[in-house]
Amino acid sequence: MVVGRQKTKKTKICDHGKEDLISQLPEPLISEILCRLSTKDAVRTSLLSTSWRNLWRWVPDLDLNSDAFPNFDASVSFVERFLVSHRDRELWIRRLRLSFGYRHHRHICDITSWIDAVTTCRIQHLDFRCCSYHFHYIQIPLSLYTCQTLIHLRLSGVSLCNAEFVSLPCLKFMHLVCNKYPNETTLQKLISGSPILEDLTIYRTSNDDDKATVLQVRSHTLKRVYIDDFTQVVIDAPLLQCLKTSLSSPKNYQIVNLGSSAKLDIGLLYFGRARYSSSMFHDIITDISRVRELVVGNAMWEGIFHYSKSEPVLLQFRHLSRLNVKFIKSGIELLPFFLESCPKLESLVMELVKDLSMRGKEKEPKVMFSTVPRCLVSSLKFVKWKRSISVYEGETELVRYFLKNSQMLEKLRLDIYYTEKAKCAFLQELLTMPRCSSVCEIHCSLIPEDNYR
Repeated sequence: MVVGRQKTKKTKICDHGKEDLISQLPEPLISEILCRLSTKDAVRTSLLSTSWRNLWRWVPDLDLNSDAFPNFDASVSFVERFLVSHRDRELWIRRLRLSFGYRHHRHICDITSWIDAVTTCRIQHLDFRCCSYHFHYIQIPLSLYTCQTLIHLRLSGVSLCNAEFVSLPCLKFMHLVCNKYPNETTLQKLISGSPILEDLTIYRTSNDDDKATVLQVRSHTLKRVYIDDFTQVVIDAPLLQCLKTSLSSPKNYQIVNLGSSAKLDIGLLYFGRARYSSSMFHDIITDISRVRELVVGNAMWEGIFHYSKSEPVLLQFRHLSRLNVKFIKSGIELLPFFLESCPKLESLVMELVKDLSMRGKEKEPKVMFSTVPRCLVSSLKFVKWKRSISVYEGETELVRYFLKNSQMLEKLRLDIYYTEKAKCAFLQELLTMPRCSSVCEIHCSLIPEDNYR
């Protein structure tokens, strides 16, 4: 008889007698299942069994951040194993997203071979982001310019080589952020060499070595364009639905052609009122008067205001149906004039913001409506008023005016700040205001002033 440690019965983690149904699925289907996981979780499935050890290498998608690895060599080895697996089995790569942070940038390798490899694997989505280190940019190879299967391209913090020929027949989305360009021709060829391009984003860097300062966007397929400050811009896109941009000078911005139902979100880099004269706004205001939806910030709104005061002829925004505007208190004076210029306006969103250039107390302007604008009588259905400053004394009268004179108004939304006592008083007064429209609903979001501060 043996006296000692009692033998315990081990609990089975899994029943090997049962059939493993997932492993019997076709490899393409298993790859699609692994694509629904993050790359990190997909790699973890290699621990399930010996048959799953290499399955993660054959998925068509890879999303990698070099900072997730203990060192740069480990991340390079991981990518190269993935690419070799696809090359050896002649598999396609649908999506590749690589991100390199500051920690590894000084040790960055030559990625030419990586780009060359994925362009031969029928890649559809390529997203390469790199944090430039002391303006040292990674060079993108020429093979990218002739990728026949690429649909979505995003490049950030890289250097593009001179493009003699560009052919991207399937490219629909191109996002270029803080890159370095050898010349303006390369950018133009990227756009013209993408015959079905629909979405274009270009944000420039402040690097003095960047040679591309003039941008010509000429495309018969573009629907959305987002660009920041260029010295000179020409837009010729007859199917364009949305243009979002910021200007350093309205004089050097030309919109040759724009979609008939386009939305224009235009900002002006503001460095003081003396920087821009009213004459500089003539061409750009003529261009934006053709759009159906307009989003403008305070600086652009002030530019329109000063231009309108110097022009004897009243501006007309005959097609404008939606207006979203941010202005400071002094900018409210333009509101009556602008509404007179928009006979078909249906939606009006206004936000009152703080004047950062004022050190003292800002003067309260008086909004004077000599007549009722045509849009209030025949078309205006939605008005939103948002106040992002602590107080505006003319607010109650402004709200009263819209309720009293807007015959077609369906909804008035108020996002404003009040103390608890003032909130109750405002709501009581709001209920007594006469409404010209019998179907008008008022939606209030009255945030306590303490929360605003």
